[in-house]
Amino acid sequence: MFKIALCAAILAIAYAQDGIVYLMDPSGMSGVTGTVRFVKLPTGINVIGDIRGLKPGKHGFHIHQEGHVRACSSTGRHFTRLNEEHADRTVYYRHTGDLGNIVADQNGAAFVNFVDTIIDLVGNHSIIGRALVVHEMEDDFAESKNESLLTADYGQSGGRIACGVIGIRSIC
Repeated sequence: MFKIALCAAILAIAYAQDGIVYLMDPSGMSGVTGTVRFVKLPTGINVIGDIRGLKPGKHGFHIHQEGHVRACSSTGRHFTRLNEEHADRTVYYRHTGDLGNIVADQNGAAFVNFVDTIIDLVGNHSIIGRALVVHEMEDDFAESKNESLLTADYGQSGGRIACGVIGIRSIC
């Protein structure tokens, strides 16, 4: 029976069509929450989300290497498979997890809806089991003029205010 359950779980991951993540701040300090879905389309992955409790303005939005969310700081670096450089999601040769910025309105709500052609739900660029992170500030794509703030790999988007592990979304 265990072998059958294990095979079913492996097949579910291998053929995942949708992913989902529930965002929160494990420390409870930011109050940011949200849900983001990842829907497989013939043209890429449609990223659709609703995130609340943000300060108005832009916030860095990235997939990080590790799916450990005891604290958002434990999610590791941006997810990258080929040692790409940090860049906006509109750039093809970038960290796999670089999804750019989201924009919160005056009520602190950000609505996300775009298609990404680099992330995937299976294979080498699979995001399943990795963490989605929302940062406190705008991602400047490593173009900061203030050298004390600049981190060449990640730009300057501040602390991690919400995170969650990307899982498989049941479509039953």
